[in-house]
Amino acid sequence: PADEPGFTSIVDNPPVLIRSGRKHNYLGLSILAAIPIISFGLGCWQVQRLGWKSELIAKFEDRLIREPLPLPPRIDPDAIKEFDYRRVYAQGKFRHDQEMLIGPRLHDGKDGYLVVTPLERTDEPSEKGERADRGSTTILVNRGWIPKDKASRESRPEGLPTGDVVVQGLLREPWKKNMFTPENVPEDGKWYFPDVAQMARHTGSQAVWIEETMKSDLLLAYDREAKGVPLGRAAEVNLRNNHTQYIFTWFSLSLATSIMMWMVIKKPVRGPRQNRGW
Repeated sequence: PADEPGFTSIVDNPPVLIRSGRKHNYLGLSILAAIPIISFGLGCWQVQRLGWKSELIAKFEDRLIREPLPLPPRIDPDAIKEFDYRRVYAQGKFRHDQEMLIGPRLHDGKDGYLVVTPLERTDEPSEKGERADRGSTTILVNRGWIPKDKASRESRPEGLPTGDVVVQGLLREPWKKNMFTPENVPEDGKWYFPDVAQMARHTGSQAVWIEETMKSDLLLAYDREAKGVPLGRAAEVNLRNNHTQYIFTWFSLSLATSIMMWMVIKKPVRGPRQNRGW
């Protein structure tokens, strides 16, 4: 056919040039536009959270510098919130036979347990001046951390004081369980988190939680750990306050995505030319 005078091939056809580029995807642009707005809103929310957390820490630190209060025989659980992180002291006898180990708990990379022991304040007078009934004023004391090899009471006789003791610590609100922690099994003696109400029912005490404190001393801590004496917490506020980092993260993300949005909109839609008439 190529020898015929009227033959034309596809290469002899005149090209029809068109643009193959597409318009901006409005769904993608909408999503990209929403990111800086949402990020900016989250940054503003974190600014509010920073103010709230700073005020809360200041309130707790003000309570820490006050003199310890004697713990009343009977305590209204609803009033504990108003005394959270308040330094208190109480006198009584530890019920080591009702001791509960919460764990595992890490301390300086070592595995161990928190020791919770009921403090039976049988010598405390009641509100009417009479002696309180046995166990009616018992509270829960978080004595601190012990290593895993000291879990057995027989291995730490020095950590089991007998007779009357005076416990100084912080009055704290009941703990809250997160979704990843398993449920406690009191009948098997397995405690994975401090459920104050559950532990109080198990031991017949008040739902009052005291965290025993101790002086921050490295040599003293090593000596107590070796003897199996629980390591109490320091009398300080241990609330996390990372809201400044969150503010920087969200505002940075908002700025970065805003620049990306501007670059996408400013860039013209272009594409290669091609022939569709062949």
